[in-house]
Amino acid sequence: MAIFSVCEAADKQPPNIVLLFIDDWAWNGSPVPMDDAMENSRMPVLQMPNVERLAREGMKFRNAYASPQCSPSRVCIQTGMSSPRSGYTVFMNDHGQEYYDEKGYKGFPVVPCISDMTIDENAVTIPEALKPLGYVSAHIGKWHMRGDPGDEGYVLHDGDTSNTPGNTLPDNAKQRLPDDLTDPKLMFSVTEKAIGFMEDQVKARQPFYLQISHYAMHEGRECLPATREKYVRHPAVQAYYEKLGTTAEEVTRKSDPAIWLGMGEDLDGRIGVVLDRIEALGIEGNTYVIMVSDNGYRHSFLPGLTQPHHGAKWWVWQGGIRVPMIVKGPGIEAGSAFDGNVINYDLLPTFVDWAGGDPESLKQIDGVSLASYMAGTVPNKDFLHRNLYFHYPHYRSGMPHSAVVSGDRKLLHFYDRPDVPMLFDLSIDMGEVHNIAETHADQHQQVYDQMMSYFEQVGARIPKPNPDYDAEVYKQAKEYDERVQWGAFEGSRHLEEDEK
Repeated sequence: MAIFSVCEAADKQPPNIVLLFIDDWAWNGSPVPMDDAMENSRMPVLQMPNVERLAREGMKFRNAYASPQCSPSRVCIQTGMSSPRSGYTVFMNDHGQEYYDEKGYKGFPVVPCISDMTIDENAVTIPEALKPLGYVSAHIGKWHMRGDPGDEGYVLHDGDTSNTPGNTLPDNAKQRLPDDLTDPKLMFSVTEKAIGFMEDQVKARQPFYLQISHYAMHEGRECLPATREKYVRHPAVQAYYEKLGTTAEEVTRKSDPAIWLGMGEDLDGRIGVVLDRIEALGIEGNTYVIMVSDNGYRHSFLPGLTQPHHGAKWWVWQGGIRVPMIVKGPGIEAGSAFDGNVINYDLLPTFVDWAGGDPESLKQIDGVSLASYMAGTVPNKDFLHRNLYFHYPHYRSGMPHSAVVSGDRKLLHFYDRPDVPMLFDLSIDMGEVHNIAETHADQHQQVYDQMMSYFEQVGARIPKPNPDYDAEVYKQAKEYDERVQWGAFEGSRHLEEDEK
């Protein structure tokens, strides 16, 4: 029974849109297989019945993509722009070139780029696009784009939040999980505030957009103590303790997989509360729910959990950009799946389409509406083979590099090794083990030229060779071995043990 009565014309009202935005969550980070034919496209240890419920009731996306770091991904969603177009390609370097000099990048092979620091004032964001269509919008939880969410049209929000509020425990690697923790990663209070917004809009018979941007699953690890206890005796968790030479009683919070797994289960419970309240409010038949991660990740702490992808967050290898995504709502077939490539900057035009607007009216964006495909339209070749662009012209644990995904083909370009062309066939090589650029030189050149032409068209910043490059300085960097291992290569790379 609905908590509030719904008017007879409710089914004619524009649909509500709820985005469940999860932080740092790998493509294979839930018990839902993103590819039914791949056992390692899921994490069976983790219990998430509500995420499984979403998959049963909606459509899962086998090939969903995002940015390799959270802040650019958030800007992509808000603006419908790719990162190279928006210029917001990383969060960290808010001091320009001086940041890289201070961090010890001065003698590295290329001169990295600076990044925009806020959403462009001329960009049309989700609330600004939906307001003329009669919507009111709220953003609850992690913002992490600098600036004021209210300036982008959100009537309810938590301000310019970063990761900090979600880390409710002191940043102490040796600290244990306290027994009195009741709101890990603020997921309970974030959910309560979001539900209050939904209830207010239903009372007012007002269509709404609600973005619930959780601080989970970002490090540091937090969960309810009782949830952790469900996982500490799991054989895989016990095996990990043994590998570390510790026990469930002695392991530190930062190293404890039981806390990470507990965080996932607690998050799933909050997702379930939102789904249940949507149903109780009588709006389930007129509400879209999207669950997606902000970037790829690498959850490799459990023995036996093999990884389908190479790389991790901060890299444009598949491990950094491929994400889980599930959508349910009016006209979406329950238990369905979509295999075409989709990306986070498709969401804004999709929302406008759902709201009854014209996605074509959005100018200077890169996304396309997915609404018709979710309703069952078979995508044509133009959609299936469109170019998706990824651009990370920076150093951190990674290095300046870019990528294009087009159908089953993927091009990577490392700016420190422009002499090494890289091309992969994802249909048979999801792990990006075999570089086929040498045997498909024409195809590589075509996609590379398209990428550089696009970068020039949108004004993307491109790293330049460093005239002060010092190989010895570069080798002394603590991330040097990983950069060599995860950088450009010819032929076939050595397959790491956990990528099978």
